[in-house]
Amino acid sequence: MDEERLDRREQDILALERRGFPGPGAKERAICEELGLAPVRYYQLLNALLDDPRALAHDPLTVNRLRRVREARRAQR
Repeated sequence: MDEERLDRREQDILALERRGFPGPGAKERAICEELGLAPVRYYQLLNALLDDPRALAHDPLTVNRLRRVREARRAQR
């Protein structure tokens, strides 16, 4: 196994973040149905991925966008 690549679940998390969702609850439903994860666990994994250089290499546009969102939220606190 290549240590420099994301595993399938990590790739699926980033793929889900690239999608748009039509309304409230749609993303949480997709998280549960498609990934089999509780939303809280999903967001824990996503947050860890944002700090992972492998994720940045795999999908720099999505990771950088999400990092900006995260930083903006932290600045509001």
